[in-house]
Amino acid sequence: MYLKNYLKLCKIFLFFVITSFNIFANNNISQEEDVINEGKKLFEGNCSVCHAVHEQVIGPALSGVYKRRPIDWIYAFVKNSQKVIHSGDAYAVKLYEKFGRTQMTSFEDFSNENIDSLISYIKYSTDNPPVVEAADNNAGNVVSSGGNEDMLYNSYMTIMLVAFSIILLIIICILFLIIKFISNFINKNQDISNEDKEFVNQKVDFKKAVNSYAFKRGLLFLTIAIVVKSVIDGLFSIGIQQGYAPRQPIAFSHQLHAGQYQIECQYCHTGVMKSKNANIPSANICMNCHSSIKKDSTEIKKIYFAIENNIPIEWVRVHNLPKLAYFNHAQHVKVGGLECQNCHGAIEEMEVIYQHAPLTMGWCIACHRNQEVNANGNEYYDQLMQVHSSKNNNQLKVRDIGGLECGKCHY
Repeated sequence: MYLKNYLKLCKIFLFFVITSFNIFANNNISQEEDVINEGKKLFEGNCSVCHAVHEQVIGPALSGVYKRRPIDWIYAFVKNSQKVIHSGDAYAVKLYEKFGRTQMTSFEDFSNENIDSLISYIKYSTDNPPVVEAADNNAGNVVSSGGNEDMLYNSYMTIMLVAFSIILLIIICILFLIIKFISNFINKNQDISNEDKEFVNQKVDFKKAVNSYAFKRGLLFLTIAIVVKSVIDGLFSIGIQQGYAPRQPIAFSHQLHAGQYQIECQYCHTGVMKSKNANIPSANICMNCHSSIKKDSTEIKKIYFAIENNIPIEWVRVHNLPKLAYFNHAQHVKVGGLECQNCHGAIEEMEVIYQHAPLTMGWCIACHRNQEVNANGNEYYDQLMQVHSSKNNNQLKVRDIGGLECGKCHY
């Protein structure tokens, strides 16, 4: 009887191990995806102005940064780089000098978990460099591994799953050997009753197991859980158009104009420094150059046609905020001193313009929570800076001047 119970226990344990592994693996993939996506949001909301993963911007490229320095050093440097530099750390001082003594924003509100998620995103981006497909002038989509591609399988997650698979295989083999040994022992032992031998030699009835109440209840629960999760994910994605790249009536390359020819954004988007809206450039701004440049181009002829026939060019809006949200370009660009790339991404590298940031409320709040107020040369902030400095040693941030108040963004 003891052997019979032991054999049953082994079979139950084997089933439990297989089931637990499947649940654990699926949960780990989902959790890892959440961590990488959280890191992506933090990176785009706080780091992308000065850093990119695969190329140098204002600061160094971050590809493989987790291999260059210990994790504790990274924690300290992200939270307060100046403190690390003033401590005399040789690597930090060398980095500071190499990049023109540019002072990095301190993120003292970031927890170690926040920085871990940033590193997870950087690891994923390092292992999966962006691949942009060649697009013709009228292309409406940009394909990049760093855009909206699911972040389910990165390199170290794959290694983890392989390791667990090997461990699971070893456990299964051991359990099967134990079961086989006990079965042979029972069959050869004359003192074991026929009832026990019959139990040991019985075959698993999969049809009966599938038709059992427990299996059906478990399958129903799993189905409901998947449906509920899908509905919740769908609800959270309503109104989010990250990666949206509509086809425009005239093919315009920001990569050519803002990148290769380095035309300032404000030259075409004239309202960005003085208005709520950046505004779409009028056709006469295009003619400042194209009255004598590439006049025979098919796309430029479309502009001539629109001017000659007094027909407006129907550009398709890419970045859309809900009417309940207030956003002022001049407030952010002129007063706040933010670069266009802070919200629009590396616009100078885009052949086809697309929505870089999610533009969600959480994304905006994350920026307001961590963005330092640019008070240089602005007398409006002088008294406020004095009061803040007398009570707090940290840099004055947008959240300290009401940046998290509902009325700042909602009418």
